[in-house]
Amino acid sequence: MSTINDIIWLERTFRSTRYVSSFFWICWDAYQERRHRHRIQTSLLDLSDRELEDIGISRGEVDYVASNRGIDPRGIRSGTIV
Repeated sequence: MSTINDIIWLERTFRSTRYVSSFFWICWDAYQERRHRHRIQTSLLDLSDRELEDIGISRGEVDYVASNRGIDPRGIRSGTIV
């Protein structure tokens, strides 16, 4: 009887550890994504207005571009569907 209880206890412990581990990795991925977005934003803000114009964005769009890297702001601004 004791081995059955031990197995059930181990299974419950494993599940709770797995959930904590999963939560940790979700938080870690979110943190890494935030750092990456901040690096992009900082790099874009370091450019001059002329350089930003050359790549097709304005200074006001830097936050949007850093947050939505998969979306091309030039297609949105020109009204064309990409």
